[in-house]
Amino acid sequence: MSARPLAVSLLAIALAFAVSALLIALAGKSPLVAYGALLTGCLGSWDRIAVALNKTTPYLLTGVGVALCFRARVINIGGEGQIALGGLGAAWVAVRFPQAPAVILPALALGAGALWAGLAALIRLRRGVHEVLVTLLLNFVGVLIVSEALQGSLGETGAGFPQSPLLARAAWLPRLIPRTDLHVGILLAVVTVIVAHVLLWKTPFGFRVRVLGASAPAAAYAGISPSRTFLSVMLLAGGLAGVAGAVEVLGVHYRLIEGFATGFGFNAVGIALLAALNPIAVLPAGLFFGFLETGALAMQRAVGVPSPLVAVIQGLTMVFVLSAMGLTALQRRV
Repeated sequence: MSARPLAVSLLAIALAFAVSALLIALAGKSPLVAYGALLTGCLGSWDRIAVALNKTTPYLLTGVGVALCFRARVINIGGEGQIALGGLGAAWVAVRFPQAPAVILPALALGAGALWAGLAALIRLRRGVHEVLVTLLLNFVGVLIVSEALQGSLGETGAGFPQSPLLARAAWLPRLIPRTDLHVGILLAVVTVIVAHVLLWKTPFGFRVRVLGASAPAAAYAGISPSRTFLSVMLLAGGLAGVAGAVEVLGVHYRLIEGFATGFGFNAVGIALLAALNPIAVLPAGLFFGFLETGALAMQRAVGVPSPLVAVIQGLTMVFVLSAMGLTALQRRV
């Protein structure tokens, strides 16, 4: 991540916290106490750090895919549907084949997420419907498919909430640190970030993505197929989102739960933008979101600040980052 985008992101975060502190003070609470509780809630113990890293994992996997798509000017906002289908695929196999090892389930989820993103890409390429609309609507379809599956044979009989039975232990992701909830998914996510960075900047595929994002006519003139690159980057992003869904199901809940994907896909868009569409910068951006959300409940308990304030901080950060990016683009045109 270059110095300028990094400085812009850090300034945006600082401004978001400053404005949020003002809102906390206007509510009659102490911003220092609130933010102290926020830090304690996400960094106060190894267990809290483990929870925050688990929360970060799907953000990293999905955010990298979104960043690659946006680099190619492919506006993929279908992460939630792709995560949902990935989690559904992993859970279905784990329930039907209890002895299936956990290592193969994320690979199957990758295929499920890629197929769901590929469907959106084909609708865009064959029927001319913009990918923003297609991926947005497929989010609802994906979530409803999961809900329908849990209302049917995949659901746990007698449960008070739509969920699958507890998965066999063979399907659970291994623990990275004994006696904590931290699973190996975080290592997978970090490796994915590094590989995506190399893929974007050091390979022919990454060159095609960057050229297409810079100018579609220039890409066509250079012999780069816009439709093929579009389909490729969508399949890659969908596959990563599917793996994120499998990781959440197999490493956190140990079962498929209705609504488990809510918020991950759209937050991944914010993470990609905060990272200035640079895959390696998705790592600190994802950590910021994950740790911030983990400390929210502690802040609420300590000073009575509503936990949705975290969404306010995230939203303000995005507003400031996008405003700075827009100003920079305007200055370049002038």
